[in-house]
Amino acid sequence: MRHTLPIAPQFYVTAPQPCPYLEGRTERKLFTALQGDTAEKLNDALSKQGFRRSQNVLYRPTCADCSACMSARIRVADFKPSKSQRRAKNRNAYLKRASTAPWATETQYELFRTYLETRHADGGMADMDVFEFAAMIEETPIRTRVIEYYTPSKSGTPRKLVATCLTDILDDGLSMVYSFYDPDFVKDSIGTYIILDHIDIAREAGLPYVYLGYWVPGSPKMGYKARFSALEVHRGGQWEPYEPDADYSSDLHPLESEPIAAQVSKIDLPEL
Repeated sequence: MRHTLPIAPQFYVTAPQPCPYLEGRTERKLFTALQGDTAEKLNDALSKQGFRRSQNVLYRPTCADCSACMSARIRVADFKPSKSQRRAKNRNAYLKRASTAPWATETQYELFRTYLETRHADGGMADMDVFEFAAMIEETPIRTRVIEYYTPSKSGTPRKLVATCLTDILDDGLSMVYSFYDPDFVKDSIGTYIILDHIDIAREAGLPYVYLGYWVPGSPKMGYKARFSALEVHRGGQWEPYEPDADYSSDLHPLESEPIAAQVSKIDLPEL
């Protein structure tokens, strides 16, 4: 009888490239592959340590002269919407939610292209074709759902897809991997509504957190995340409450960076 020993995940570092959040900076990512029967357990464990998923890869920024990218999550039980968030929820309450398996459709891709061309025409995804889009949606080794939002159908008018969010289901929350929406609905704060609805989904499922991705002090693209109450950021190896009046400038210009090997040695890996 042959016995196979579990293989510990191997970590790698990307080459430097322009930072998508802060102008004039470069970024590097520490990453490992998600594969096999242990993918879900590894994703759960590393998500709690500031990692994010992209298809079958888990990554975390590891830049030499900056540590501003902080994974952010909302404590569901303590969240209280602001007045503007309540208004956003009321404005979009007529939308219908549908949860499906991670399968890409032409309608999703058309919405995705419209979203990019209007809001992120110069971003890293601007050249993504339909096959790359399908890979982003479908290549997932863990529990993932596509949450879609539609206008209700009326007599003679079919329902219309206005927003989509690729969402991972973790053992302690929902991770919003990527969302996109109809730019015509920006005036109704559709992006805020998607997050609020995920908080409701997590609450109904008894999950304590909604993971939002990275918050970056000084980046206008990421500023909206700081507007949610009960926000935590992963900073210095641990989760701490986000403080609106705190000075996060030291994360933009740390005195020194920790060697990659030391960072890897501190990662708490599950028993695989």
